[in-house]
Amino acid sequence: MLFSEIEEVIRAFDYENIVSERKITLQPLIDFLQNKVSKDQEIRLNFICTHNSRRSHLSQIWAQTAAGYFNIKNVFCYSGGTESTALFPMVAKTLKQSGFQINTISEGNNPIYTIKYGKNEHPIIGFSKTYDDDFNPKSEFAALLTCSQADGGCPFIAGAEKRIPITFEDPKVFDNTPQQQQKYKERSLQIATQMCYVFSQIKL
Repeated sequence: MLFSEIEEVIRAFDYENIVSERKITLQPLIDFLQNKVSKDQEIRLNFICTHNSRRSHLSQIWAQTAAGYFNIKNVFCYSGGTESTALFPMVAKTLKQSGFQINTISEGNNPIYTIKYGKNEHPIIGFSKTYDDDFNPKSEFAALLTCSQADGGCPFIAGAEKRIPITFEDPKVFDNTPQQQQKYKERSLQIATQMCYVFSQIKL
């Protein structure tokens, strides 16, 4: 069971607003998931961008949440960067506004957060790391490239069964501007809508 506030957010999504070109971009991920579900295999998704601070985390968290909402079992979502920095605080704040429960369990240059989307769901552990960090899977996963820089810089991801570019614009360009909060919310909800669309297509 998801937190009711998050369920309300998801129920408001309109998948008709996703343009057909974008649905074509998302189709390889749908196919990957459907293949795994049909074979009753575990699903591992590693969302990768440059710094593992914004888009990859939003994608990881919303994909895990979408799997819970659409009752797709054995889905394990991860994220990483080509380098590690820190999960950007505005990302945590934006997710809180959508109903996630977020606690900081370690401070410092690279804080560690627990991110819960349902009261009995296992929390997502959020912190910045490289995509090949020991925390992440070493094989039998799909690598999802969430930024064009990582897509261009990582032509090969060791251990990945499939490499799928699903890039998003970086909300970072609005940091230190009056539009920052609004733009992070827009990006979070765009990613959420597309991840929910993907999982909504899976036939059990």
